[in-house]
Amino acid sequence: MSLPANFGRAVDLSSLGKPSPAKPSVALGKEVTAASLATDFVSLSKSKVVILLCWSARSPESVAVLETLAKIHSGSNDVWTFGSVDVDAQPEVAQALQVRSVPYAVGLVGEQLLPLFEQSYPEAQIRMVIEKVLSIAAEQGIGGAVEEKMEPEEDEALAALENHDYLTAEIAYKKLLARKPADVFAKLGLAHTQLLIRTTGLDANAVLKLATDQPSNLDAQIQCADCEVVAGKYDLAFDRLLNSVRTTSGVDQTRVKNHLLELFALVDPADPRLIKARSALANALF
Repeated sequence: MSLPANFGRAVDLSSLGKPSPAKPSVALGKEVTAASLATDFVSLSKSKVVILLCWSARSPESVAVLETLAKIHSGSNDVWTFGSVDVDAQPEVAQALQVRSVPYAVGLVGEQLLPLFEQSYPEAQIRMVIEKVLSIAAEQGIGGAVEEKMEPEEDEALAALENHDYLTAEIAYKKLLARKPADVFAKLGLAHTQLLIRTTGLDANAVLKLATDQPSNLDAQIQCADCEVVAGKYDLAFDRLLNSVRTTSGVDQTRVKNHLLELFALVDPADPRLIKARSALANALF
């Protein structure tokens, strides 16, 4: 099996339970084997996006993600290729793809390996990840650009954002969500807009000083985390609120946790900083 140099690392899937007879209820996508990985998938990625899902029948969570990806692919007009890797049957492939746990999704673009996510996500977020991969590939001349259909309320919101009229943008996004409650991009746009509303006019340095001087002041910690997210300092924002989650309880802890989850929604699901923070939040709560 001849693969690019960036492939291959030891794999440890020993934490999985005993084999289960459970099988996916939908088509698996094209099965990836040691013989077909390089020829049918890596080579294909020079002209078309390839997304692979590593799964195991011993992990119901990974089977659920496999079914979700199969569903998404079935409605994609085959603009990307979907392959599935049964890590129990194909350990060599799992090692080549650097699998540490399942579910594990990776993209192949121009023979380059792009780790996507290592846990289960809602269908809407998985769709967003795929669209981002397609956009990245299109910038490299691979595949076609993703056609974006803009809703009239979204046009209104974006025009308002360009003029720094965040209140008008908020109203526009809320109108769109009233009409299409499940619209992922409207939810994301509203969350970003509300973050801008909360932080507009704040002196980030003064907020940081107050949060540092008063570690038990939840208002200050939340406000400072907002400013840090706006500045792209996700690690600092997440660590700040995670510390507050650990040092509070009851209503206060719920308040901080919910705000942290709102900030999580603003970050790419595949971002390793988000993956790390989600794990830390689970440990802090349980």
